[in-house]
Amino acid sequence: MGSFERMTMIRIGLISLILSLISGPTAWLIASTSAQNEIVQLAMEESKRILLHFDSNKISKGVLLSKARIAATGLSGGMFDIAEIYDQDGGKLAESMTTDGSKIEDQLPSHGKPSYIDAFYESVKLEEGLWVLRVFVPLKDALEKEVFGYFEGVRIVPDWQRKSIESSAIRTAIITALASLACGVAIFPIVLKLSKDNKKKAYQILDSHIAMMEALGRAIAKRDSDTGTHNYRVAWIAARIGEEFGLKGEAMQALIIGSFLHDVGKIGIPDSILLKKGKLDPDEMAIMKTHVNLGEEIVNGIGWLGGAHQVVAGHHEKWDGSGYPRSLAGREIPRLARIFAVADVFDALSSKRPYKDPFPFDHVIDILKKNNGLHFDPEVIDVFLKIAKGIHDRLRNISEKDARDLLTDKIKLHFWS
Repeated sequence: MGSFERMTMIRIGLISLILSLISGPTAWLIASTSAQNEIVQLAMEESKRILLHFDSNKISKGVLLSKARIAATGLSGGMFDIAEIYDQDGGKLAESMTTDGSKIEDQLPSHGKPSYIDAFYESVKLEEGLWVLRVFVPLKDALEKEVFGYFEGVRIVPDWQRKSIESSAIRTAIITALASLACGVAIFPIVLKLSKDNKKKAYQILDSHIAMMEALGRAIAKRDSDTGTHNYRVAWIAARIGEEFGLKGEAMQALIIGSFLHDVGKIGIPDSILLKKGKLDPDEMAIMKTHVNLGEEIVNGIGWLGGAHQVVAGHHEKWDGSGYPRSLAGREIPRLARIFAVADVFDALSSKRPYKDPFPFDHVIDILKKNNGLHFDPEVIDVFLKIAKGIHDRLRNISEKDARDLLTDKIKLHFWS
């Protein structure tokens, strides 16, 4: 299993676990509340049944009190441990309670004179682990418009019922949590397959992009009477310097592409100038310098090559401002172009070219040091000198195929990982 698959598995596992931790307690709360509601609904229905014909507006005061006592006694002996009946003004007409109800009456919070118009309930935890449900029911006429009294009842939830509610809620919570985890297990292979398909397509697109990049590089090399090895070497050297600077992701990808295609604009330079063996005259040099602008136009016109712009546009700029085409100086020059400048000159001096033999390593380093702060960024030189010998030894007499393999490894590392 690759790093991406492991990361995907970990993420799905974490999400499933979080969902289970959230959904479990939520399901417990919902199940517990639902069970309480069922008890309350039964209690309310019971109270309404007994109080069905209890209308304080239609009977005398004496009969009202008698009926209220009878109703309260009946309710306290059934679903409730405490039953209280009030008239429409909130005055208490009757109260009845069981032995257990009398023990807890003083522990209940007081709500004052009743004046509500809708039924409701509250769950209260008392001392010694007792759990009670308080029901508040307005007594209304047959049309459910006018309130003519109030009933308030208290039910002590027995241990067997409390345990039944809790066990049912726990079972629901466990099932919900397990369902969340099972969902994650079921989703993982689907996500993994889709991810692999997307990754495969992304690799195919990347392969086509890299093939296009190499085709452009070979076209440039052929026009410039080069084998093309220079492009592979200089891109690899620039990547090594970039790694020392901690470049990653898009920045490293832009450095590699830009280094490989730094001279792409030479495609537009006439052969009479590009292949001239002698020194170019001022007019010819002016035309040669236009390859930078031509290169910018090429890479800016191809979306995935856009990141190469920094190197292509700035690879002939110099730290002291004497370069071209914009005479940028110091940190005005894009960082990737400053890195490439060191890699390019080092490779040019260290490699055999049609017009020269490779310079000895120490001589190359002397030239770089002499141009430190003039052509090159001192910070880049400081970093490069630490790895220069290893780079020189690795690239000495390297073939184009081996140079390509080296760069391919960097591309896999920074484009595919």
